[in-house]
Amino acid sequence: MDRTQRRWTWLSIGFSLFVLGVVLFLTVDRTTLELLLDFNPVYLLLALLLRTFSLVFWAYRLTELSKALHYSVCPKYAFLVVTANLFAGAITPGQAGGEPVRIHGLFRSGMKIGDATAVVLMERVLDGVVLSLMGVVAILALGTIWLSLPLSIIVAMGVAWIFMVGLILLLAIAVRRPERVKRLIMRVLGWAEVRFPGERVRRAIAGANQEADNLFASLLYFTSKGRRGLLTGGLCTAGFWASEFLVASLILVALAQPPFIAESFLFQLIIAIVMMVPLTPGSSGIAEISATTLYALIVPSAIVGVFVLLWRALLYYYNIVIGAIGSLLVVRRELGRSRCREEAEPVHGDTK
Repeated sequence: MDRTQRRWTWLSIGFSLFVLGVVLFLTVDRTTLELLLDFNPVYLLLALLLRTFSLVFWAYRLTELSKALHYSVCPKYAFLVVTANLFAGAITPGQAGGEPVRIHGLFRSGMKIGDATAVVLMERVLDGVVLSLMGVVAILALGTIWLSLPLSIIVAMGVAWIFMVGLILLLAIAVRRPERVKRLIMRVLGWAEVRFPGERVRRAIAGANQEADNLFASLLYFTSKGRRGLLTGGLCTAGFWASEFLVASLILVALAQPPFIAESFLFQLIIAIVMMVPLTPGSSGIAEISATTLYALIVPSAIVGVFVLLWRALLYYYNIVIGAIGSLLVVRRELGRSRCREEAEPVHGDTK
């Protein structure tokens, strides 16, 4: 980990801990200790296992979308890529750092850069579609609860939803008008070549021209012959988000509270969409404030701070730990492959 990554990591963790500290200071009292007497660690362990299992759904989504483009990605390796992506997402605004990590991981497995980018973009599209459908179901089940939401949460959700819909529309335009989008991309890259002249930049732009063709061809393939991959990927996406959202309900049960499954699904949906807005590293602070504001509507104020602490521990700090382990394993794998290639190269001057 270089100095910049360390700085972003500590900034993200520090801001999250500061906000959690404020939340606990404002919510913990004598009633909190009484409520914690009924704490059941078994359900917290189940929440941790479910959180880990959700990553399995994500890994299989990568393999299924890759399979739709006729690439074979080992599920075990896909799981490593997913865990490594968690660390990058935890220290970058809006968790945007995870996408380049997944693209690079797929590229190292033998995919073309353009095809790997298409797979990751389709992940975002499936996220948007599944979250939107879940939102419709939750709103129909709990329509009146919208009247209790703070205006700031509604505005933040609206901005994030516009961002998500905009991405889907942009991809739709790219599929229908690939020439125009490619022309725009190459115009931007041409400006970069003039602004930063050099052989390395020139080669990168030349490669980007070919990879842009691969990207648009893959996006078009997903909407035609690769639709089966989108279907299986969509099912994995639904499994992933359902598992993620149920973690909060299990934590509530561990704290001797009702699971509030429907309400929790709606709140988790709102938080997930708000966290897509790139404001803070790993959305630290944003997630804690949003969760506290929303769950205070259904959970006793004395226990809401402890709930947010446990929820953030499983969905954020756990990401940092398992993400760091996954990153180290991926690097170890790449070093092993590099040594194998060096040993396989013939020594100059050898004769058979």
